[in-house]
Amino acid sequence: MTAYLIRRVFQMIIVVLVSAVATYGLLNLAPGGPLAGLRQIQQSSRFQITEEDIARIRAYFELDLYLPYRFSRWLIGEPRGPVVIGGREFLSDMVVGCRKPVETEVLNNRGVYEFKVTGCNEYVYLKDLVGRRTSRGILFGDFGLSWRLLRDRPVSELLLSRLPKTVQLIGLSTLFSILIGIPLGVYSAVKQYTRFDYFFTSLAFMGSAMPTFFFGILMILAFSLIPKNAGLPYVPAGLSESVRDYAIPLIGDVAAGSLKDRVLHLVLPVSVLTLVNISFWTRFIRSSMLEVLRQDYVRTARAKGLGERIVIMKHALRNALIPFVTIVVFTLPGLFSGAIITESIFAWPGMGRLYLLALGDYDYPVAMSIFFIIAILTVIATLLRDILYTIVDPRIRLS
Repeated sequence: MTAYLIRRVFQMIIVVLVSAVATYGLLNLAPGGPLAGLRQIQQSSRFQITEEDIARIRAYFELDLYLPYRFSRWLIGEPRGPVVIGGREFLSDMVVGCRKPVETEVLNNRGVYEFKVTGCNEYVYLKDLVGRRTSRGILFGDFGLSWRLLRDRPVSELLLSRLPKTVQLIGLSTLFSILIGIPLGVYSAVKQYTRFDYFFTSLAFMGSAMPTFFFGILMILAFSLIPKNAGLPYVPAGLSESVRDYAIPLIGDVAAGSLKDRVLHLVLPVSVLTLVNISFWTRFIRSSMLEVLRQDYVRTARAKGLGERIVIMKHALRNALIPFVTIVVFTLPGLFSGAIITESIFAWPGMGRLYLLALGDYDYPVAMSIFFIIAILTVIATLLRDILYTIVDPRIRLS
């Protein structure tokens, strides 16, 4: 077991680093970026942006450094300057970037003119990094500073402000969907091919097939906008709390920011995620139960004269939940990543919406921090799954 865990930890480190390299490279090499459209603004007669201004902005975002050095500074906070050994500096004149690139406007394959770097007028050397602002590296718990969403403020501050909202949303919806989905799946399997089974199986497939954004919009219309306009009781939609006091028929006055206000704002997004997830858990538990009910030990238990309730709950369900236990651990990354579509529909200030905002605003430190933490939680969940599998199923041994 110890040897297996050591081997898996090394594999996890490699997976996280490879995924970080790939994602960082894709983000920084993708079209656009924080300087998108800067050349067009420079050519406009309304604004006067000099080459020195552009160079200063590039240095602020560290876009004047070559990609490997940018990634290294983001990951471990190095290099910060020349290598010092015995009081002597080495590699001071090593080129690590380009401060003033030569950009030429060319016609691309789509027939659109764009700027491409064809040379460099002024290079950045390793000695130029001395005194330049940088983080200690994400591996040391320093996520750096936000570029746009919280300009020059720590990324960790932004993450910590959004994390509780996502934990509320994902945690409650996962809990409710499991508490409802498991009994439905078990009963549907026991009553296979009955009207109950056909009805809930059809609903489960419909729930899985319906896009989340469409379902969310329907819920907003049915339980928020239409009832509100008709003067009926409604559930507020959007954000996690109101900015001013309001009143709802039959419910009464609701103070902005109160517990009642926050609970009411949770109802719709939690309901959407719960109903969508119920369809998954119902089908999963039903399939697992049907497989277990065909096993010899279940038939033997019935042949011994045990009651059907004992056979189902003690012999069948316990074994049917083995794959469930190994899958439910993957809700761990979801507690951090959030539900991007649902949070966007309801303007919920969680991690999923933050990730979209960071990508849209080219706030790469925020986006990469979220991805890096999700990658770590995912590999940890994978390891927990393997360990839990050996606990709930003694037939499995890690080697």
